Amino acid sequence: MAMSAGRRSLPSLDRSARVWVAGHRGLVGSAITRLLRAEGFSNLILRTSQELDLRSQGAVEAFYRAHRPDYIFLAAAKVGGILANRDHPAEFLYDNLAIQNNVIDGALRHGAQKVLFLGSSCIYPKLAPQPILESSLLSGPLEPTNQPYALAKIAGLEMIRAYHRQHGLRGVSLMPTNLYGPGDNFDPATSHALPAMIRRIDEARESGAEQVVMWGTGSPRREFMHADDLARAALLAMEEHEDPEPVNVGMGEDMTIRELAERTAKVVGWQGEFVWDTSKPDGTPRKLLETSRIRALGWQPKIRIEDGIRETWEWWRHSQALAP
Repeated sequence: MAMSAGRRSLPSLDRSARVWVAGHRGLVGSAITRLLRAEGFSNLILRTSQELDLRSQGAVEAFYRAHRPDYIFLAAAKVGGILANRDHPAEFLYDNLAIQNNVIDGALRHGAQKVLFLGSSCIYPKLAPQPILESSLLSGPLEPTNQPYALAKIAGLEMIRAYHRQHGLRGVSLMPTNLYGPGDNFDPATSHALPAMIRRIDEARESGAEQVVMWGTGSPRREFMHADDLARAALLAMEEHEDPEPVNVGMGEDMTIRELAERTAKVVGWQGEFVWDTSKPDGTPRKLLETSRIRALGWQPKIRIEDGIRETWEWWRHSQALAP
């Protein structure tokens, strides 16, 4: 494992330790689970949302008493795109606060060795200087379209800091950029930009449609990172990082939404025309993360956007073929 010069190497996690991946069926949780299995972790604790409602304090308390995990990857969250955030702000605030409160507080009370909390780049101000430093947190107004979700995530990373400062809980917080990959949500009502784009373009290719309507102007700039790259950063941070302050994880380069649409169309093999519905919101004008902290640990992204789009598209096609 690469390390920056002069940095102390911490012991690797015991591969037989009890490791709980909360949210293991989601985009990020499933990527972390795949990586942990590939790395030889033999005692993973996995529960679906039907088996364990993380919003229920009583259910989480009973889970901790029964299983007492040593390490916790907190990847469970209520997530969604602009439309879902606009229509369900109360759930995005309450559900995420409840999940974080129950899991982090339970980790302290039941003796977990370490917790990794996954936040989001939307915690930063809408007009933060680019690329965004971790120190930009709380330095300006948030993007209104996802403010409830962002406030919940800010509370989560502050909880990691507060529990470390007051109680000595070992915790780390990663703030990833926009994510995608196999296992992503392709529901038209709740998906994020890239899976929604892949689905629309794939359906246009299948139907022979010559136009695809996209939200906004296409001008906002975003970076898109494969969930497997984040999983590697998560395991590295769990093994090598002891600072509770937030750590950005991103590609280090961005593109416009219009450029992303064109690249996706090329991968999918559709040659039609995009129509941009400017009555729909664009969101934050630009969101590019400064990632020197995670790179100092020896991490860097490996998956090119075209390769990642192709893998995600093929996964989507396969999942549709298997659907009843």
